[in-house]
Amino acid sequence: MAVPQNKQELLDAIRTTYLKLAAGLASVPPERAHEMTLEGHAQGTQISVSDLVAYLIGWNLLVLKWSEGKAKGLPVDFPETGYKWNELGRLADKFYADHAGIAYADLLRQFADVHGLIVALVERGTDASLYRTLWYEKYTQGRMIQLNTSSPYANARGRLRKWKKANGIA
Repeated sequence: MAVPQNKQELLDAIRTTYLKLAAGLASVPPERAHEMTLEGHAQGTQISVSDLVAYLIGWNLLVLKWSEGKAKGLPVDFPETGYKWNELGRLADKFYADHAGIAYADLLRQFADVHGLIVALVERGTDASLYRTLWYEKYTQGRMIQLNTSSPYANARGRLRKWKKANGIA
């Protein structure tokens, strides 16, 4: 999928990749969702499908936090307070821990809910606010949203499909 260049393309990318990923996640048997057999976000690690969903929820929540802070004119810690961009493995571990022990069905609901909030955020924006003003360093708000929603959704879908095939899940 091409990199979105305007509000409508961003909405289409977020919705399309989410729907495809959500369908794949829905077909994972809940009893298999917590198996630590999926390639992790840090090289040489293993995570569960539930952890993958927690990771996506975590990034989506950060997008919302960044956007809310910026809208209020507050300083925003990118990527997250207490983390630097070269510590994304540690941040991923935080996302897994934040959602540990949550039933798979509940994680899927949380993911659907935060996805809805992301869509609403983009819908409130304009082409100008999303794509014509630098928002964080060299990135527009639309690009930062895409980098932390539709791109990871597409990546997660590929990883999930590979995992399902390797584990005989249709």
